[in-house]
Amino acid sequence: MERSPDILTPGQLNTLARDLLESTFPLVWVEGELGNVSRPASGHLYFTLKDARAQVRAAMFKPKSQWLKFVPREGLRVLVRGRLTLYEARGDYQLILDHMEEAGEGALRRAYDELKARLEAEGLFDPTRKRSLPAHVRRLAVITSPSGAAVRDVLSVLARRYPLLEVELLPSLVQGETAAAQITSLLRQADASGRYDVILLTRGGGSLEDLWAFNDEQLARAIAASNTPVVSAVGHETDFSLSDFAADLRAPTPSVAAELLVPDQRDLALRLRRLQQRLAQLQAHTLNQAMQRADRAALRLQAHSPQSRLALLRHRQEAAFARLQANWRQQQQRRSARLAHGAAVLRGAQPQRQLGALRERLNALAPRAQAAMARHLQRDALHLRGIARSLEAVSPLATVARGYSILTRSDDGMLVRSHSQVQPGDQLQARLAEGTLQLRVEQGASDDAQS
Repeated sequence: MERSPDILTPGQLNTLARDLLESTFPLVWVEGELGNVSRPASGHLYFTLKDARAQVRAAMFKPKSQWLKFVPREGLRVLVRGRLTLYEARGDYQLILDHMEEAGEGALRRAYDELKARLEAEGLFDPTRKRSLPAHVRRLAVITSPSGAAVRDVLSVLARRYPLLEVELLPSLVQGETAAAQITSLLRQADASGRYDVILLTRGGGSLEDLWAFNDEQLARAIAASNTPVVSAVGHETDFSLSDFAADLRAPTPSVAAELLVPDQRDLALRLRRLQQRLAQLQAHTLNQAMQRADRAALRLQAHSPQSRLALLRHRQEAAFARLQANWRQQQQRRSARLAHGAAVLRGAQPQRQLGALRERLNALAPRAQAAMARHLQRDALHLRGIARSLEAVSPLATVARGYSILTRSDDGMLVRSHSQVQPGDQLQARLAEGTLQLRVEQGASDDAQS
């Protein structure tokens, strides 16, 4: 029989089906539950996506799967993006993925993108409306959690770089349903008070859900409307929130925000010394020029004026020179006093004093720790005695003490509970409350066993 030209081999059929799938569905988004998750040594990720009605095979190869921000596991609901294809060798219909995220975070990400686009279209993030920070920040408001790592990092950097700065902590929740409203209220109150040169919003890193309070629309609008410059330092360097875009300055981390807000005291001290040196040089140069002008004037007067006028001018010259020297000494004294005051302030902020205070606090807390340890040991001892009494109540030795005995076979130590376990001639051992007895079976049970 002649072969029809329309007859296909399995390989040709699968190739046609693959081409049809890939051309019809170039890129699709699918949300479902993970199942049959497998990750062999190759690093590729294989699993099925399923819902209540059906499932589909899926694969994510190593270059993509190694950058996932979570560990895929059975039952996890995810949102994936990929292309439909067909594995020709087995005829398996499957998805080849280039992106996967947890389904809940994906919804937050889409809401974030939509709100960001809307606020950006309104001009809320326009760089032209952002205010410059003051050259010297004297009073700073920090809105953050009082117990988080972010506030410790900020205060540590500020104390090290510029201890003269006045810092006021405005404690707030930084995640949860009420966090955004609380942060917004504190921001508006701080701005309305007019007390602060800058307001800092900060918190440590976390997931998109953890940082969601800083993606609130009302908070972003309050930041943009604030008359006081606002700095936003939320999460890690790779985290971006709407408060970052609305703020006048975005810092990648809380520590970097503190460094951007204040100068380093060591740089200020070096600059002060250089200014003092320059001032001394300028004063010496000015004084030298004045003396030269006075000398030239005296020579001219000597050549063209009577002695009386020359004496008068010499007297004026000496008086002017004396005033200049007095003025120079007065300026030097004022600058020396300012320098001494600044040095005293810097010495007052030295860590040695803080270390002494912390040592005193540690010494005060040590007796409390010892007392707490003693209470715990006493409580554990009482608990142990109670356990011992409970064990003693159920111990077979307690039963023996009441006049009973424990009967075991001498050869294998097996406990004898029934006459059927022994035969005439067997050696037995009876344990009493005091000591043991060695016994021998003389007769079986049918003969009223005696020992």
